[in-house]
Amino acid sequence: MLSEIHIRDFALIDRLDLSFRGGFSAVTGETGAGKSIIIDAISAILGERLPADVVRTGAERAVIEAVFDVADAPRVKEKAGEMDIEIEDNALFLSREIGAGKSQCRINGRLSPLSTMRDLTEGLLDLHGQHEHQSLLAADAHLEALDNWLGSEAAALRARMAELYARLREVRGEIEELRKNERERAHLLDLYKFQLAEIESAALTPGEEEQLAADRARLANAEKLHAMASGVYEALSGGGQANGAVDVLGQAARQMEQMAAVDPSVADTAEMLQSALFSAQEVQAFARTYSEGLEFNPRRLETIEERLDLIRALKRKYGDSTEQILAYAEETAGKIRDMENSEERGQELQAQIDRAQADAQDVADRLSRLRRGRAKEFESAVMGELSELAMERTEFRISIEDAQLSAAGIDAVEFLISPNPGEPLKPLVKIASGGEMSRIMLALKSVMAVADRVPTLIFDEIDTGIGGRTANVIGDKLAALGATAQVMCVTHLPQIASRASSHLNVAKQVIDERTVVRVSALGEEDRVEELARMLGSTESSAEAAIQHAKEMLRLGVG
Repeated sequence: MLSEIHIRDFALIDRLDLSFRGGFSAVTGETGAGKSIIIDAISAILGERLPADVVRTGAERAVIEAVFDVADAPRVKEKAGEMDIEIEDNALFLSREIGAGKSQCRINGRLSPLSTMRDLTEGLLDLHGQHEHQSLLAADAHLEALDNWLGSEAAALRARMAELYARLREVRGEIEELRKNERERAHLLDLYKFQLAEIESAALTPGEEEQLAADRARLANAEKLHAMASGVYEALSGGGQANGAVDVLGQAARQMEQMAAVDPSVADTAEMLQSALFSAQEVQAFARTYSEGLEFNPRRLETIEERLDLIRALKRKYGDSTEQILAYAEETAGKIRDMENSEERGQELQAQIDRAQADAQDVADRLSRLRRGRAKEFESAVMGELSELAMERTEFRISIEDAQLSAAGIDAVEFLISPNPGEPLKPLVKIASGGEMSRIMLALKSVMAVADRVPTLIFDEIDTGIGGRTANVIGDKLAALGATAQVMCVTHLPQIASRASSHLNVAKQVIDERTVVRVSALGEEDRVEELARMLGSTESSAEAAIQHAKEMLRLGVG
Protein backbone atom coordinates (compact mmCIF):
# COMPACT_ATOMS: atom_id res chain seq x y z
CA MET A 1 0.00 0.00 0.00
CA LEU A 2 0.98 3.64 -0.36
CA SER A 3 2.47 4.67 3.00
CA GLU A 4 3.82 8.18 2.34
CA ILE A 5 4.15 10.76 -0.39
CA HIS A 6 6.29 13.90 -0.34
CA ILE A 7 5.75 16.55 -3.01
CA ARG A 8 7.91 19.62 -3.68
CA ASP A 9 7.22 22.45 -6.16
CA PHE A 10 4.69 20.51 -8.20
CA ALA A 11 2.06 22.72 -9.87
CA LEU A 12 0.44 24.70 -7.01
CA ILE A 13 2.02 22.53 -4.31
CA ASP A 14 5.09 24.10 -2.73
CA ARG A 15 5.59 21.47 -0.04
CA LEU A 16 3.34 18.62 0.94
CA ASP A 17 4.00 15.60 3.16
CA LEU A 18 1.25 13.01 3.50
CA SER A 19 0.95 9.71 5.32
CA PHE A 20 -1.75 7.21 4.38
CA ARG A 21 -3.57 4.48 6.22
CA GLY A 22 -5.06 1.22 5.06
CA GLY A 23 -8.79 0.84 4.58
CA PHE A 24 -10.99 3.42 2.86
CA SER A 25 -9.88 7.07 2.81
CA ALA A 26 -11.93 9.95 1.39
CA VAL A 27 -10.30 12.96 -0.24
CA THR A 28 -12.53 16.03 -0.39
CA GLY A 29 -12.33 19.77 -0.99
CA GLU A 30 -13.92 22.62 -2.87
CA THR A 31 -14.05 22.39 -6.65
CA GLY A 32 -10.67 23.54 -7.97
CA ALA A 33 -8.98 23.07 -4.58
CA GLY A 34 -6.21 20.97 -6.12
CA LYS A 35 -7.39 17.40 -5.55
CA SER A 36 -6.47 16.50 -9.12
CA ILE A 37 -2.91 17.80 -8.55
CA ILE A 38 -2.36 15.18 -5.87
CA ILE A 39 -3.70 12.49 -8.20
CA ASP A 40 -1.34 13.76 -10.92
CA ALA A 41 1.59 13.53 -8.49
CA ILE A 42 0.70 9.93 -7.69
CA SER A 43 0.44 9.23 -11.42
CA ALA A 44 3.91 10.68 -11.85
CA ILE A 45 5.43 8.35 -9.28
CA LEU A 46 3.84 5.44 -11.15
CA GLY A 47 5.79 6.38 -14.26
CA GLU A 48 3.25 8.34 -16.31
CA ARG A 49 4.74 10.99 -18.57
CA LEU A 50 4.28 14.63 -17.55
CA PRO A 51 4.99 17.96 -19.24
CA ALA A 52 7.79 20.14 -17.86
CA ASP A 53 5.25 22.89 -17.00
CA VAL A 54 4.12 20.96 -13.92
CA VAL A 55 7.10 22.53 -12.13
CA ARG A 56 5.90 25.29 -9.81
CA THR A 57 6.53 28.79 -11.16
CA GLY A 58 9.86 30.10 -9.92
CA ALA A 59 11.26 26.64 -9.05
CA GLU A 60 13.91 24.75 -11.03
CA ARG A 61 12.43 21.32 -10.54
CA ALA A 62 9.57 19.39 -9.01
CA VAL A 63 10.30 16.43 -6.74
CA ILE A 64 7.92 13.63 -5.83
CA GLU A 65 8.89 10.88 -3.41
CA ALA A 66 6.75 7.95 -2.28
CA VAL A 67 7.11 4.99 0.04
CA PHE A 68 5.14 1.80 -0.60
CA ASP A 69 4.72 -1.14 1.75
CA VAL A 70 4.88 -4.13 -0.62
CA ALA A 71 4.23 -6.85 1.95
CA ASP A 72 0.98 -7.67 0.13
CA ALA A 73 2.38 -7.21 -3.37
CA PRO A 74 4.27 -10.46 -4.16
CA ARG A 75 4.27 -9.79 -7.91
CA VAL A 76 5.99 -6.44 -7.39
CA LYS A 77 8.64 -8.08 -5.17
CA GLU A 78 9.14 -10.77 -7.80
CA LYS A 79 9.59 -8.12 -10.50
CA ALA A 80 12.03 -6.23 -8.29
CA GLY A 81 14.09 -9.40 -7.92
CA GLU A 82 14.15 -9.87 -11.70
CA MET A 83 15.32 -6.25 -12.05
CA ASP A 84 18.05 -6.78 -9.42
CA ILE A 85 16.36 -4.27 -7.10
CA GLU A 86 16.79 -5.16 -3.44
CA ILE A 87 13.81 -4.55 -1.15
CA GLU A 88 14.39 -4.51 2.60
CA ASP A 89 11.64 -4.67 5.23
CA ASN A 90 9.01 -4.65 2.43
CA ALA A 91 9.69 -0.93 1.79
CA LEU A 92 9.86 0.36 -1.78
CA PHE A 93 11.16 3.94 -2.16
CA LEU A 94 10.37 5.78 -5.39
CA SER A 95 11.39 9.29 -6.34
CA ARG A 96 11.04 11.40 -9.45
CA GLU A 97 12.48 14.78 -10.34
CA ILE A 98 10.94 16.79 -13.17
CA GLY A 99 12.76 19.81 -14.54
CA ALA A 100 13.30 21.75 -17.71
CA GLY A 101 15.01 19.41 -20.14
CA LYS A 102 15.57 16.52 -17.77
CA SER A 103 13.83 14.07 -15.50
CA GLN A 104 15.35 11.59 -13.07
CA CYS A 105 13.81 8.52 -11.50
CA ARG A 106 15.18 6.56 -8.56
CA ILE A 107 14.10 3.21 -7.18
CA ASN A 108 15.42 2.54 -3.69
CA GLY A 109 18.01 5.27 -4.28
CA ARG A 110 19.24 3.86 -7.60
CA LEU A 111 18.86 5.80 -10.84
CA SER A 112 16.43 3.97 -13.13
CA PRO A 113 14.72 4.62 -16.47
CA LEU A 114 11.13 5.86 -16.40
CA SER A 115 10.08 2.65 -18.17
CA THR A 116 11.52 0.56 -15.31
CA MET A 117 9.53 2.57 -12.76
CA ARG A 118 6.40 2.10 -14.85
CA ASP A 119 6.95 -1.65 -15.21
CA LEU A 120 7.75 -2.16 -11.54
CA THR A 121 4.69 -0.30 -10.22
CA GLU A 122 2.27 -2.08 -12.55
CA GLY A 123 0.00 -4.05 -10.26
CA LEU A 124 0.98 -1.96 -7.22
CA LEU A 125 -1.67 0.77 -7.51
CA ASP A 126 -4.66 1.30 -9.76
CA LEU A 127 -5.85 4.83 -10.53
CA HIS A 128 -9.45 4.87 -11.78
CA GLY A 129 -10.69 7.98 -13.52
CA GLN A 130 -9.06 10.01 -16.28
CA HIS A 131 -5.81 8.11 -15.82
CA GLU A 132 -3.92 5.46 -17.73
CA HIS A 133 -2.51 3.61 -14.72
CA GLN A 134 -5.29 1.04 -14.48
CA SER A 135 -4.44 -2.64 -14.62
CA LEU A 136 -7.75 -3.59 -16.23
CA LEU A 137 -7.28 -1.23 -19.15
CA ALA A 138 -4.80 -3.71 -20.60
CA ALA A 139 -6.65 -6.45 -22.46
CA ASP A 140 -3.96 -8.91 -21.41
CA ALA A 141 -5.09 -8.41 -17.80
CA HIS A 142 -8.67 -9.49 -18.51
CA LEU A 143 -7.76 -13.16 -18.85
CA GLU A 144 -5.84 -12.96 -15.58
CA ALA A 145 -8.77 -11.20 -13.88
CA LEU A 146 -11.29 -13.82 -15.02
CA ASP A 147 -9.04 -16.69 -13.92
CA ASN A 148 -8.44 -15.07 -10.52
CA TRP A 149 -12.19 -14.73 -10.06
CA LEU A 150 -12.72 -18.38 -11.05
CA GLY A 151 -10.65 -19.39 -8.06
CA SER A 152 -8.65 -22.46 -7.08
CA GLU A 153 -9.73 -24.74 -9.95
CA ALA A 154 -8.58 -22.23 -12.54
CA ALA A 155 -5.41 -21.53 -10.55
CA ALA A 156 -4.51 -25.23 -10.53
CA LEU A 157 -5.17 -25.56 -14.25
CA ARG A 158 -3.17 -22.40 -14.99
CA ALA A 159 -0.23 -23.69 -12.96
CA ARG A 160 -0.32 -27.04 -14.77
CA MET A 161 -0.74 -25.25 -18.10
CA ALA A 162 2.31 -23.07 -17.46
CA GLU A 163 4.36 -26.12 -16.47
CA LEU A 164 3.40 -28.09 -19.59
CA TYR A 165 3.91 -25.15 -21.92
CA ALA A 166 7.35 -24.45 -20.45
CA ARG A 167 8.30 -28.09 -21.07
CA LEU A 168 6.88 -27.90 -24.59
CA ARG A 169 8.95 -24.81 -25.38
CA GLU A 170 12.06 -26.42 -23.92
CA VAL A 171 11.76 -29.54 -26.08
CA ARG A 172 10.88 -27.50 -29.16
CA GLY A 173 13.97 -25.40 -28.63
CA GLU A 174 16.11 -28.51 -28.33
CA ILE A 175 14.80 -30.05 -31.53
CA GLU A 176 15.15 -26.76 -33.40
CA GLU A 177 18.75 -26.54 -32.27
CA LEU A 178 19.28 -30.14 -33.34
CA ARG A 179 17.86 -29.57 -36.82
CA LYS A 180 19.41 -26.17 -37.34
CA ASN A 181 22.24 -25.85 -39.88
CA GLU A 182 22.29 -29.46 -41.06
CA ARG A 183 25.04 -28.65 -43.58
CA GLU A 184 27.26 -27.22 -40.88
CA ARG A 185 26.62 -30.25 -38.70
CA ALA A 186 27.61 -32.62 -41.54
CA HIS A 187 30.78 -30.60 -42.12
CA LEU A 188 31.68 -30.85 -38.43
CA LEU A 189 31.03 -34.59 -38.46
CA ASP A 190 33.49 -35.05 -41.34
CA LEU A 191 36.05 -32.90 -39.55
CA TYR A 192 35.71 -34.83 -36.29
CA LYS A 193 36.05 -38.15 -38.08
CA PHE A 194 39.21 -36.98 -39.85
CA GLN A 195 40.74 -35.74 -36.61
CA LEU A 196 39.90 -38.95 -34.76
CA ALA A 197 41.35 -41.11 -37.57
CA GLU A 198 44.54 -39.02 -37.59
CA ILE A 199 45.04 -39.49 -33.85
CA GLU A 200 44.08 -43.16 -33.82
CA SER A 201 46.43 -43.97 -36.72
CA ALA A 202 49.31 -42.58 -34.67
CA ALA A 203 48.63 -45.20 -31.97
CA LEU A 204 50.03 -43.00 -29.20
CA THR A 205 50.71 -44.28 -25.71
CA PRO A 206 50.99 -42.18 -22.54
CA GLY A 207 54.62 -41.20 -21.77
CA GLU A 208 55.78 -42.24 -25.23
CA GLU A 209 57.29 -38.88 -26.16
CA GLU A 210 59.50 -38.76 -23.08
CA GLN A 211 60.77 -42.30 -23.68
CA LEU A 212 61.52 -41.55 -27.34
CA ALA A 213 63.44 -38.41 -26.38
CA ALA A 214 65.61 -40.45 -24.00
CA ASP A 215 66.22 -43.12 -26.65
CA ARG A 216 67.16 -40.49 -29.21
CA ALA A 217 69.71 -38.91 -26.83
CA ARG A 218 71.42 -42.29 -26.29
CA LEU A 219 71.49 -43.19 -29.99
CA ALA A 220 72.79 -39.78 -31.07
CA ASN A 221 75.64 -39.98 -28.54
CA ALA A 222 76.33 -43.73 -28.66
CA GLU A 223 80.04 -43.41 -29.55
CA LYS A 224 80.74 -40.86 -26.83
CA LEU A 225 78.82 -42.86 -24.26
CA HIS A 226 80.69 -46.05 -25.23
CA ALA A 227 84.06 -44.34 -24.91
CA MET A 228 83.17 -42.84 -21.55
CA ALA A 229 81.72 -46.11 -20.17
CA SER A 230 84.80 -47.98 -21.38
CA GLY A 231 87.01 -45.37 -19.72
CA VAL A 232 85.18 -45.87 -16.46
CA TYR A 233 85.61 -49.60 -16.75
CA GLU A 234 89.33 -49.30 -17.59
CA ALA A 235 89.92 -46.98 -14.65
CA LEU A 236 88.27 -49.34 -12.26
CA SER A 237 89.69 -52.59 -13.69
CA GLY A 238 93.18 -51.40 -14.73
CA GLY A 239 92.86 -53.01 -18.14
CA GLY A 240 93.77 -56.42 -16.74
CA GLN A 241 96.74 -55.01 -14.75
CA ALA A 242 96.96 -54.83 -10.97
CA ASN A 243 96.80 -51.03 -10.81
CA GLY A 244 93.04 -50.61 -11.35
CA ALA A 245 90.97 -48.74 -8.79
CA VAL A 246 89.15 -51.87 -7.72
CA ASP A 247 92.43 -53.71 -7.09
CA VAL A 248 93.90 -50.77 -5.21
CA LEU A 249 90.74 -50.47 -3.06
CA GLY A 250 90.93 -54.23 -2.42
CA GLN A 251 94.49 -54.00 -1.18
CA ALA A 252 93.63 -51.05 1.03
CA ALA A 253 90.57 -52.87 2.41
CA ARG A 254 92.64 -55.90 3.35
CA GLN A 255 95.20 -53.72 5.13
CA MET A 256 92.37 -52.00 7.11
CA GLU A 257 90.92 -55.37 8.11
CA GLN A 258 94.33 -56.40 9.53
CA MET A 259 94.57 -53.07 11.43
CA ALA A 260 91.06 -53.58 12.87
CA ALA A 261 92.08 -57.00 14.11
CA VAL A 262 94.84 -55.32 16.19
CA ASP A 263 93.04 -52.03 16.98
CA PRO A 264 89.23 -52.41 17.11
CA SER A 265 88.86 -48.58 17.07
CA VAL A 266 89.46 -48.53 13.29
CA ALA A 267 86.73 -51.13 12.60
CA ASP A 268 84.20 -48.51 11.41
CA THR A 269 86.73 -47.05 9.01
CA ALA A 270 87.54 -50.49 7.69
CA GLU A 271 83.82 -51.07 7.10
CA MET A 272 83.54 -47.76 5.18
CA LEU A 273 86.45 -48.79 2.92
CA GLN A 274 84.88 -52.20 2.35
CA SER A 275 81.61 -50.48 1.35
CA ALA A 276 83.54 -48.27 -1.11
CA LEU A 277 85.07 -51.38 -2.62
CA PHE A 278 81.65 -52.97 -3.13
CA SER A 279 80.35 -49.76 -4.78
CA ALA A 280 83.36 -49.62 -7.10
CA GLN A 281 82.82 -53.23 -8.09
CA GLU A 282 79.12 -52.51 -8.89
CA VAL A 283 80.05 -49.48 -11.01
CA GLN A 284 82.70 -51.56 -12.78
CA ALA A 285 80.11 -54.21 -13.69
CA PHE A 286 77.60 -51.52 -14.77
CA ALA A 287 80.17 -49.77 -17.00
CA ARG A 288 80.99 -52.99 -18.75
CA THR A 289 77.35 -53.96 -19.29
CA TYR A 290 76.38 -50.42 -20.36
CA SER A 291 79.17 -50.12 -22.93
CA GLU A 292 78.39 -53.55 -24.35
CA GLY A 293 74.67 -52.76 -24.57
CA LEU A 294 74.98 -49.45 -26.43
CA GLU A 295 73.32 -49.56 -29.87
CA PHE A 296 74.96 -47.98 -32.89
CA ASN A 297 71.87 -47.83 -35.18
CA PRO A 298 71.42 -44.80 -37.46
CA ARG A 299 68.23 -46.28 -38.96
CA ARG A 300 66.67 -46.62 -35.50
CA LEU A 301 67.65 -43.00 -34.76
CA GLU A 302 65.94 -41.87 -37.96
CA THR A 303 62.79 -43.79 -37.04
CA ILE A 304 62.68 -42.12 -33.61
CA GLU A 305 63.09 -38.65 -35.16
CA GLU A 306 60.19 -39.33 -37.53
CA ARG A 307 58.03 -40.51 -34.64
CA LEU A 308 58.84 -37.40 -32.58
CA ASP A 309 58.03 -35.19 -35.60
CA LEU A 310 54.63 -36.88 -35.85
CA ILE A 311 53.93 -36.31 -32.15
CA ARG A 312 54.97 -32.63 -32.43
CA ALA A 313 52.59 -32.19 -35.39
CA LEU A 314 49.71 -33.71 -33.41
CA LYS A 315 50.53 -31.52 -30.40
CA ARG A 316 50.21 -28.39 -32.52
CA LYS A 317 46.65 -29.43 -33.39
CA TYR A 318 45.24 -31.26 -30.40
CA GLY A 319 47.13 -30.66 -27.15
CA ASP A 320 50.37 -30.00 -25.34
CA SER A 321 51.12 -33.63 -24.50
CA THR A 322 50.31 -37.14 -25.65
CA GLU A 323 47.86 -37.38 -22.72
CA GLN A 324 45.99 -34.26 -23.91
CA ILE A 325 45.93 -35.56 -27.49
CA LEU A 326 44.41 -38.85 -26.32
CA ALA A 327 41.84 -36.94 -24.20
CA TYR A 328 40.89 -34.85 -27.25
CA ALA A 329 40.42 -38.05 -29.24
CA GLU A 330 38.09 -39.45 -26.58
CA GLU A 331 36.05 -36.21 -26.53
CA THR A 332 35.84 -36.15 -30.32
CA ALA A 333 34.66 -39.76 -30.40
CA GLY A 334 31.85 -38.76 -28.03
CA LYS A 335 30.83 -35.87 -30.31
CA ILE A 336 30.76 -38.20 -33.29
CA ARG A 337 28.50 -40.63 -31.42
CA ASP A 338 26.15 -37.79 -30.44
CA MET A 339 25.99 -36.43 -33.99
CA GLU A 340 25.49 -39.84 -35.55
CA ASN A 341 22.68 -40.46 -33.05
CA SER A 342 21.04 -37.06 -33.77
CA GLU A 343 18.41 -38.56 -36.06
CA GLU A 344 17.39 -40.99 -33.35
CA ARG A 345 17.44 -38.14 -30.81
CA GLY A 346 15.30 -36.05 -33.15
CA GLN A 347 12.67 -38.79 -33.31
CA GLU A 348 12.75 -39.09 -29.54
CA LEU A 349 12.32 -35.32 -29.10
CA GLN A 350 9.45 -35.24 -31.60
CA ALA A 351 7.70 -37.94 -29.59
CA GLN A 352 8.19 -35.83 -26.45
CA ILE A 353 6.75 -32.80 -28.27
CA ASP A 354 3.71 -34.77 -29.35
CA ARG A 355 3.11 -35.97 -25.79
CA ALA A 356 3.63 -32.50 -24.29
CA GLN A 357 1.39 -30.94 -26.96
CA ALA A 358 -1.38 -33.41 -26.26
CA ASP A 359 -1.12 -32.95 -22.49
CA ALA A 360 -1.07 -29.14 -22.82
CA GLN A 361 -4.02 -29.18 -25.22
CA ASP A 362 -6.02 -31.33 -22.80
CA VAL A 363 -5.40 -28.93 -19.89
CA ALA A 364 -6.06 -25.90 -22.14
CA ASP A 365 -9.39 -27.41 -23.24
CA ARG A 366 -10.42 -27.99 -19.63
CA LEU A 367 -9.43 -24.43 -18.71
CA SER A 368 -11.32 -23.03 -21.70
CA ARG A 369 -14.46 -24.97 -20.79
CA LEU A 370 -14.25 -23.59 -17.25
CA ARG A 371 -13.88 -20.01 -18.50
CA ARG A 372 -16.67 -20.24 -21.07
CA GLY A 373 -18.94 -22.11 -18.67
CA ARG A 374 -18.75 -19.46 -15.95
CA ALA A 375 -18.30 -16.29 -18.04
CA LYS A 376 -22.05 -15.58 -17.90
CA GLU A 377 -21.94 -15.80 -14.12
CA PHE A 378 -19.13 -13.21 -14.03
CA GLU A 379 -21.04 -10.98 -16.47
CA SER A 380 -24.20 -11.17 -14.34
CA ALA A 381 -22.28 -10.29 -11.18
CA VAL A 382 -20.72 -7.23 -12.84
CA MET A 383 -24.07 -6.17 -14.35
CA GLY A 384 -25.65 -6.43 -10.90
CA GLU A 385 -22.96 -4.18 -9.44
CA LEU A 386 -23.36 -1.68 -12.30
CA SER A 387 -27.11 -1.59 -11.76
CA GLU A 388 -26.57 -0.62 -8.11
CA LEU A 389 -24.18 2.11 -9.31
CA ALA A 390 -26.88 3.80 -11.44
CA MET A 391 -25.59 2.16 -14.62
CA GLU A 392 -28.44 -0.34 -14.93
CA ARG A 393 -28.66 0.16 -18.68
CA THR A 394 -24.97 -0.60 -19.18
CA GLU A 395 -24.21 -3.87 -20.90
CA PHE A 396 -21.09 -5.84 -19.92
CA ARG A 397 -19.86 -8.89 -21.80
CA ILE A 398 -16.79 -11.10 -21.83
CA SER A 399 -15.44 -11.90 -25.28
CA ILE A 400 -13.66 -15.28 -25.39
CA GLU A 401 -12.03 -16.05 -28.72
CA ASP A 402 -9.82 -18.90 -29.82
CA ALA A 403 -6.10 -18.18 -29.57
CA GLN A 404 -2.86 -20.00 -30.16
CA LEU A 405 -1.73 -22.30 -27.40
CA SER A 406 0.27 -20.42 -24.75
CA ALA A 407 1.14 -20.66 -21.08
CA ALA A 408 -2.35 -19.20 -20.38
CA GLY A 409 -4.22 -21.72 -22.54
CA ILE A 410 -6.06 -21.28 -25.83
CA ASP A 411 -8.31 -18.28 -25.09
CA ALA A 412 -8.11 -14.57 -25.83
CA VAL A 413 -10.31 -12.79 -23.26
CA GLU A 414 -11.46 -9.16 -23.40
CA PHE A 415 -14.03 -7.21 -21.40
CA LEU A 416 -16.57 -5.33 -23.54
CA ILE A 417 -18.84 -2.47 -22.45
CA SER A 418 -21.80 -0.59 -23.87
CA PRO A 419 -22.65 2.23 -21.42
CA ASN A 420 -25.70 3.38 -23.35
CA PRO A 421 -28.58 1.45 -24.95
CA GLY A 422 -28.26 1.09 -28.70
CA GLU A 423 -24.48 1.52 -28.69
CA PRO A 424 -22.35 -1.44 -29.77
CA LEU A 425 -20.15 -3.24 -27.30
CA LYS A 426 -16.65 -1.78 -27.25
CA PRO A 427 -13.39 -2.75 -25.54
CA LEU A 428 -13.24 -1.49 -21.97
CA VAL A 429 -10.22 0.69 -22.80
CA LYS A 430 -12.34 2.81 -25.17
CA ILE A 431 -14.73 4.09 -22.48
CA ALA A 432 -13.97 7.83 -22.43
CA SER A 433 -15.89 9.18 -19.45
CA GLY A 434 -13.86 9.31 -16.25
CA GLY A 435 -16.94 8.95 -14.07
CA GLU A 436 -18.25 5.98 -16.04
CA MET A 437 -14.84 4.35 -16.04
CA SER A 438 -14.48 4.76 -12.28
CA ARG A 439 -17.87 3.18 -11.61
CA ILE A 440 -17.20 0.35 -14.04
CA MET A 441 -13.90 -0.29 -12.33
CA LEU A 442 -15.61 -0.17 -8.93
CA ALA A 443 -18.12 -2.76 -10.15
CA LEU A 444 -15.33 -5.00 -11.44
CA LYS A 445 -13.24 -4.55 -8.30
CA SER A 446 -16.27 -5.30 -6.11
CA VAL A 447 -16.91 -8.57 -7.96
CA MET A 448 -13.22 -9.45 -7.85
CA ALA A 449 -12.55 -8.16 -4.32
CA VAL A 450 -11.24 -11.43 -2.91
CA ALA A 451 -9.30 -12.47 -6.02
CA ASP A 452 -7.85 -9.08 -6.96
CA ARG A 453 -4.19 -8.62 -6.04
CA VAL A 454 -3.75 -4.85 -6.54
CA PRO A 455 -3.12 -3.56 -2.99
CA THR A 456 -4.05 0.13 -3.57
CA LEU A 457 -7.06 1.51 -5.48
CA ILE A 458 -7.70 5.22 -6.09
CA PHE A 459 -11.04 6.32 -7.55
CA ASP A 460 -11.43 9.78 -9.09
CA GLU A 461 -14.63 11.24 -10.58
CA ILE A 462 -16.56 8.15 -9.45
CA ASP A 463 -19.49 10.28 -8.27
CA THR A 464 -19.94 12.33 -11.44
CA GLY A 465 -23.65 12.71 -12.21
CA ILE A 466 -24.98 10.65 -9.30
CA GLY A 467 -26.40 11.24 -5.85
CA GLY A 468 -28.92 9.95 -3.34
CA ARG A 469 -29.21 6.17 -3.02
CA THR A 470 -26.49 5.46 -5.60
CA ALA A 471 -24.03 7.57 -3.61
CA ASN A 472 -24.84 5.46 -0.54
CA VAL A 473 -24.25 2.28 -2.54
CA ILE A 474 -20.89 3.56 -3.81
CA GLY A 475 -19.90 4.46 -0.26
CA ASP A 476 -20.85 0.97 0.93
CA LYS A 477 -18.89 -0.70 -1.86
CA LEU A 478 -15.80 1.44 -1.28
CA ALA A 479 -15.93 0.66 2.45
CA ALA A 480 -16.27 -3.05 1.64
CA LEU A 481 -13.28 -2.87 -0.71
CA GLY A 482 -11.35 -1.16 2.06
CA ALA A 483 -11.50 -4.39 4.04
CA THR A 484 -9.26 -6.14 1.48
CA ALA A 485 -7.25 -3.27 -0.03
CA GLN A 486 -6.16 0.30 0.54
CA VAL A 487 -8.85 2.42 -1.11
CA MET A 488 -8.86 6.18 -1.71
CA CYS A 489 -11.65 8.11 -3.35
CA VAL A 490 -11.73 11.73 -4.49
CA THR A 491 -15.36 12.73 -3.98
CA HIS A 492 -17.71 15.67 -3.57
CA LEU A 493 -20.53 13.58 -2.09
CA PRO A 494 -20.93 13.46 1.71
CA GLN A 495 -22.65 10.07 1.49
CA ILE A 496 -19.41 8.58 0.16
CA ALA A 497 -17.04 10.57 2.39
CA SER A 498 -18.97 9.60 5.53
CA ARG A 499 -18.25 5.91 4.93
CA ALA A 500 -14.47 6.41 4.96
CA SER A 501 -12.33 5.32 7.89
CA SER A 502 -10.03 8.33 7.33
CA HIS A 503 -10.60 11.67 5.67
CA LEU A 504 -8.23 14.10 3.91
CA ASN A 505 -9.25 17.63 3.02
CA VAL A 506 -7.61 19.57 0.17
CA ALA A 507 -7.74 23.36 0.17
CA LYS A 508 -6.09 26.31 -1.55
CA GLN A 509 -4.47 29.06 0.47
CA VAL A 510 -2.72 32.31 -0.43
CA ILE A 511 0.61 32.70 1.39
CA ASP A 512 2.92 35.63 0.61
CA GLU A 513 0.70 36.45 -2.36
CA ARG A 514 1.23 32.94 -3.81
CA THR A 515 -1.46 30.29 -4.11
CA VAL A 516 -0.55 26.98 -2.49
CA VAL A 517 -2.35 23.68 -1.92
CA ARG A 518 -2.64 22.31 1.60
CA VAL A 519 -3.91 18.89 2.70
CA SER A 520 -5.16 18.15 6.21
CA ALA A 521 -6.02 14.88 7.92
CA LEU A 522 -9.40 15.59 9.54
CA GLY A 523 -10.33 14.63 13.07
CA GLU A 524 -13.90 13.96 14.07
CA GLU A 525 -14.93 17.60 14.59
CA ASP A 526 -13.27 18.73 11.38
CA ARG A 527 -14.98 15.87 9.50
CA VAL A 528 -18.35 17.08 10.76
CA GLU A 529 -17.63 20.57 9.46
CA GLU A 530 -16.42 19.27 6.08
CA LEU A 531 -19.43 16.99 5.64
CA ALA A 532 -21.72 19.90 6.58
CA ARG A 533 -20.04 22.00 3.87
CA MET A 534 -20.50 19.17 1.38
CA LEU A 535 -24.19 18.99 2.37
CA GLY A 536 -24.55 22.62 1.24
CA SER A 537 -24.54 24.25 4.63
CA THR A 538 -25.52 27.93 4.67
CA GLU A 539 -25.66 30.35 7.54
CA SER A 540 -29.34 29.64 8.06
CA SER A 541 -29.01 25.85 7.76
CA ALA A 542 -25.64 25.40 9.47
CA GLU A 543 -26.98 23.74 12.61
CA ALA A 544 -29.17 21.33 10.67
CA ALA A 545 -26.28 20.45 8.36
CA ILE A 546 -23.98 19.80 11.31
CA GLN A 547 -26.53 17.52 12.95
CA HIS A 548 -27.03 15.68 9.67
CA ALA A 549 -23.26 15.30 9.28
CA LYS A 550 -22.93 13.89 12.78
CA GLU A 551 -25.72 11.44 12.09
CA MET A 552 -24.05 10.34 8.82
CA LEU A 553 -20.81 9.66 10.63
CA ARG A 554 -22.61 7.82 13.40
CA LEU A 555 -24.58 5.60 11.07
CA GLY A 556 -21.98 5.47 8.30
CA VAL A 557 -24.72 5.97 5.69
CA GLY A 558 -26.39 8.96 4.03
